[in-house]
Amino acid sequence: MIQMRSILDIADNTGARRASMIGRIGQNTAYAHVGDIITVNIKESSTDATVKKGEVHKAVIVRTKAPLRRPDGSYLRFDSNAIVIIGEDGNPKGTRIFGPVARELRAKNYMKIISLAPEVLWPCKRFTSRRTIQSSSFPAPTRASPARSSRSSPPRIAPSSKASR
Repeated sequence: MIQMRSILDIADNTGARRASMIGRIGQNTAYAHVGDIITVNIKESSTDATVKKGEVHKAVIVRTKAPLRRPDGSYLRFDSNAIVIIGEDGNPKGTRIFGPVARELRAKNYMKIISLAPEVLWPCKRFTSRRTIQSSSFPAPTRASPARSSRSSPPRIAPSSKASR
């Protein structure tokens, strides 16, 4: 959850380093989440940046510190709040994106950001509960006997007890 005047890291190579949220595009709510378009004011940038300090741009939120609950019951939380600066057409202004991004951007049609990102965080199936797996379209897990390897070990002989000696 990003609110007004939140300081955000920039996750692309436009040259800007930090920005502040000054508004949310589309809905009149107090908070913005992953995948929302916001208006930002650039607070810090490098000297040779294409985006200068004091400029106002549109951006997409790609990471939040607040946990993001997914439909399978898992939560996703990042270490920092980060955005990617976009142009009027919705494509990123930078040519590279740094750090992981959430899978929820795919549902909001930010395919260019997904393709430029080095890592997209998908849900991890091994941490989901059995109840969640059964309620979805996946079949319920069954216990299968472990497969025997082609090279089997010789049968173990039980040690004899002292009473039988």
